[in-house]
Amino acid sequence: MNPSNRRPSTQSSANSQLVEQEERRADIGFGTKITDSHSRLVNKDGTFNIVRVNGTLWDRLNIYNRLIVMGWVPFFSWLLTGYLLANTLFAGIYMLAGSDTLIGVDDRVLNGPFWKCFFFSSQTLTTVGYGHISPNSFLTSCIAAFESMLGLLAFALATGLLYARFSRPIAHTRFSKNAVMAPYLDVNGWMFRIINTRDNQLINLQVSVSLSRIEPKSQSDSTLTRKYYGLSLERNKVNFFPTNWTLVHPITSESPLFGCTPQDLEASDAEFLVSIQATDDTFAQAVHTRYSYRYDEILWGYKFQPMFDGTQTSTVTLDLDRLDDVVEAELN
Repeated sequence: MNPSNRRPSTQSSANSQLVEQEERRADIGFGTKITDSHSRLVNKDGTFNIVRVNGTLWDRLNIYNRLIVMGWVPFFSWLLTGYLLANTLFAGIYMLAGSDTLIGVDDRVLNGPFWKCFFFSSQTLTTVGYGHISPNSFLTSCIAAFESMLGLLAFALATGLLYARFSRPIAHTRFSKNAVMAPYLDVNGWMFRIINTRDNQLINLQVSVSLSRIEPKSQSDSTLTRKYYGLSLERNKVNFFPTNWTLVHPITSESPLFGCTPQDLEASDAEFLVSIQATDDTFAQAVHTRYSYRYDEILWGYKFQPMFDGTQTSTVTLDLDRLDDVVEAELN
């Protein structure tokens, strides 16, 4: 019999069905094995709640990324610390080479030989070179030449980091503290609200929301696994984002939330994962941000209040402090 004419065995057919089921399985990148009901997938600041272990030291340090994403105060604190440490190190080296090889200023003027070496190092490192302190030996001149080269490289790196921090486009989007379960048309809807906190324009905003839940693998298999459901939104894209935007997932019979209660969401460790992509008009570059709401961050039977002050003027006034304002509303 021609092998190509053989009918697949029952086992092969079953395996093919399993493969097809696996290919259709929804997974947004976290996998299905994360079933710890005490941890969230996405932190409130948008970072992933994942800790990597057994990595290389260089990968754990991730120096460039840390210097780019950290706050301005820690950034300048690290720069100042590095500057002081470098000058202290070279001041010690000049001391070992002999502070008397640095001429031009008496030690008593700068409160001792160490400070004379320190301030000479700072002038050399920054290539300022006032000239009132200068090396007077071959060894000290070699040290100064090496330090000036390091200074050029270090300040070029610091300048590059400073420019990268200023030129890095960031979506300054603020999310409402809580999501709400509120009446929507003739059904109910799961909602949250966002605003752009700055005057720079975000255009072509796209939002996607996924629901993560821990459920039995199948009706015949009670093994717990994490499943993901894409939530359809009333509107998932806008061309302009000048004011606030309330995102709504209508809870119809096709919704994964249909018939769910607060107790159901808690039992399944439900978490709503939000991803936003847009174009920053100032930088003409794509920006993105993430957020999540867990089951205990949903207010049932509330709706958002308007953020406009209602004053009749030629401009629209948007009060950012009213982002989280809600009022009770009876569910349908």
